[in-house]
Amino acid sequence: MTKLNLEFLVGTVLAVQVAMAQCPSYSIYSQMPHDPPSTGPLGLPYMRPAPACRTFNSTAVEKVINDMNSLIKDPDIARLFENTFPNTLDTTVKYFSETENLAFIITGRISAQWLRDTANQQFAHYHSLLSVDPKLATLVKAVINNEARYVAQYPYCGAFQPPPESGLPPTHNDWADGVTVNPPVNNNTVFECKFEIDSLCGFLKLSRSYYAATKDASFLNDNWRAAIDQIFRVINEQSQPTFDENFNFISYYNWTGGNGALSPMVNNMGNGEPKGYTGLVGTHHRPSDDLSVFAFLTPANAMLSVELNYLANVLDDVRQLHNVSQQAREWSKRIHDAIWNTTVVDNIFAYETNGLGSRYVMDDANVPSLLSLPYLGFLEKSNPTYRETRKLLLSRRNPYYAAGKNFNGIGGPHIDVLHPWPMSHISAIFGTDSDDDILTSLYLIAKNTHGLGLIHESQSIAESTYTRSWFAWANSYFAEMILDLAQRKPGLILSSNESYVVGQHHSQI
Repeated sequence: MTKLNLEFLVGTVLAVQVAMAQCPSYSIYSQMPHDPPSTGPLGLPYMRPAPACRTFNSTAVEKVINDMNSLIKDPDIARLFENTFPNTLDTTVKYFSETENLAFIITGRISAQWLRDTANQQFAHYHSLLSVDPKLATLVKAVINNEARYVAQYPYCGAFQPPPESGLPPTHNDWADGVTVNPPVNNNTVFECKFEIDSLCGFLKLSRSYYAATKDASFLNDNWRAAIDQIFRVINEQSQPTFDENFNFISYYNWTGGNGALSPMVNNMGNGEPKGYTGLVGTHHRPSDDLSVFAFLTPANAMLSVELNYLANVLDDVRQLHNVSQQAREWSKRIHDAIWNTTVVDNIFAYETNGLGSRYVMDDANVPSLLSLPYLGFLEKSNPTYRETRKLLLSRRNPYYAAGKNFNGIGGPHIDVLHPWPMSHISAIFGTDSDDDILTSLYLIAKNTHGLGLIHESQSIAESTYTRSWFAWANSYFAEMILDLAQRKPGLILSSNESYVVGQHHSQI
């Protein structure tokens, strides 16, 4: 290397370091609009950080943004896609080492990696690009390996600290200070240890989606195999009833809240409401991180059934772990059948049941939800039971549905009954082929970003207030939905009625 080249390289590195040091926190940046505004009637701002402040750059992602900007007919919808599609890569990749095969992805303002959020915000809307962007594929593979280490050690936990190799300090979680978890955890590795089935499903989804896009089986390393073993241990343990035949109490995991924790204590000494055996897998917390009322959460089990079947397909395709593949198919069918046999009454899915005759009919906006069952791949949009359940969920009969002058939708107890989540409308769009319903939900979302051009966590029906200006998962979910419409309903949002498929048309690299 010549002296001139070396000086240029050193100067470039220093310039990047200075630029990054001057980058504002996106938590703050996302709370105010930035120019230039879109040319549509909403005049939505441009909310991407400056290129030097972005945490990961993908040429394939930029190509899709350019494609969609030229194809979407409404400048406001185009701007929402431009802001949301790259949001994960722009703002949440806090550590990535190809050499270590490790990556740490935060969810937003909280510097921790949630298994559930990562699977959704990190990958679901990028999967078609992995075959044309090797660097992006390597990032996703590194995320899988990092999560495999987490799951192998703490399979009941869903949120984690940075890996030691990153040099990033652990984040102190005040809400975990008053919590006792059994089996015990190390808070330098674990950020929070609420048990949620969908966290494990997220890891499975990330793994099988990566393989489907790349056909690279090298992620099936010792860490990953250990994680899969632990997942099946949890499935077996949490499908057990509260009492055996002699009324001996069965407990493999318990969690206490209170004493400063965000959530209250799980009742019955941290073990949850009693449950019988049905073939379903119990969970203490919902995808919202809130307490389950009854242990058997229908949509989480639906996602588990789907992902276990995909797991078996991957293992069969690579001709590895035949015994695990068999076990996955058996559990997938058992859970699938139990959902239909124990949660449906009068053609309506219950959100939660306990295997003892109790059921809770409602829905929560967080995915997996009942509204999102078609998105999860559990059933078709046309399924009669889904359609009847959907009608109930989007009405007063769902206790967490609310409507006001400017906004409506499904929320959940994580905020309050007056704050539906835009995420519920995204799920609703995935679950219908009605043009009118799709456009109604799409523009309800677009008109309720409070002039910030990002998808918030929740929106008040009573006043112009919202929670979380920066919610990477919701941004990614919105972008994924736009790409789905561009493929299955192009005439609704594109200038022509020709389907746009990422990786097959304009986005070829």
